[in-house]
Amino acid sequence: MLDEVDRGLIHALHIDGRAPFGRIAEVLGTSTQTVARRYRRLRAEAALRVVGLPNPDRAGQTQWMIRLTATPSTVQDLSQSLARRADTSWVKLASGGTEIFAVIHASSDTQAVPTLLLHDIPRRASITAVSAHCLLHTYLGGPTAWRGHLEALTDQQQQQLEPPRATDPPASRSSATDGLPPRPPATDTSPPRAPLTRADHDLIDALRQDGRATHADLAAATGVSQATVARRLADLRANGAIFFDVEIAPAVLGATTQALLWMTVQPGHLDRVATTLAGHRELALVAATTGRTNLLANALCRSPADLHDYLTHRLGGLDAIHALETAPVLHTVKAAGPLTPAASFTRGN
Repeated sequence: MLDEVDRGLIHALHIDGRAPFGRIAEVLGTSTQTVARRYRRLRAEAALRVVGLPNPDRAGQTQWMIRLTATPSTVQDLSQSLARRADTSWVKLASGGTEIFAVIHASSDTQAVPTLLLHDIPRRASITAVSAHCLLHTYLGGPTAWRGHLEALTDQQQQQLEPPRATDPPASRSSATDGLPPRPPATDTSPPRAPLTRADHDLIDALRQDGRATHADLAAATGVSQATVARRLADLRANGAIFFDVEIAPAVLGATTQALLWMTVQPGHLDRVATTLAGHRELALVAATTGRTNLLANALCRSPADLHDYLTHRLGGLDAIHALETAPVLHTVKAAGPLTPAASFTRGN
């Protein structure tokens, strides 16, 4: 069971994943030792982890959602194999345990389906069906957070924790108070930003392992000085090239029922529907995709009855949604960050 301090800590880390424990403690009205102790306990018991991730646009990445159907005897091994890859995230088992969903991060320069889809997957005789869906635009997810994480702190407390932000944030970012990504400006007059360097990618790779790693640890991992790490990290954060995500088992926050929702929406209403869905507390992801369906969402609910209520009353009230497929998630094998020995903890249901 989580108390107010636990929930406040989780919310604070969503606002600033690298906020010092002392600053979080001051905002929560408790001691630094208490915050540090709660953080260690949540890491051990609830799979809490802060990970640093690149903004896909700045990193030159295109994201794909793949759906694999495999024989029951091989699905576990296949999902673990996908989870161990450096170019995957959010590997999930669904639909009775015979279907695997995974996000693949591919270089935008190739203008082609990732190598995984062209070469690696066809070699698996146990795979009976494959489909790939390019994520065209993310309305909720990535730098934006599931609202179930954002209900502990007051507006004033959130403002106290808010890290410095760029004056021209990319469209995929959001404020910690509204949970929605702002729309891009009609005309972007800001100068083009330099692409990420090899040193930047090395720093981000180290932050993938631990978003709260000290400057000393990051310097050791990247082979540069602590001063260089501090300066470059500040620049990457300020211009929106990197963000920090918080991983935690949803069941700890009361979300024991999870499902992926594949929707078909009239193209002329897609933006309006997706923006509406991005404001729903039950959803942790809303993204426009290619494929037979054009909108994907990830629902987190307290029970199957709550999921049914959400589907029939909230989604059912949106006439522009013409078709809906629901795929119950049984287990999340890998979340946003790299797979670690501790990742055997069930992050899904």
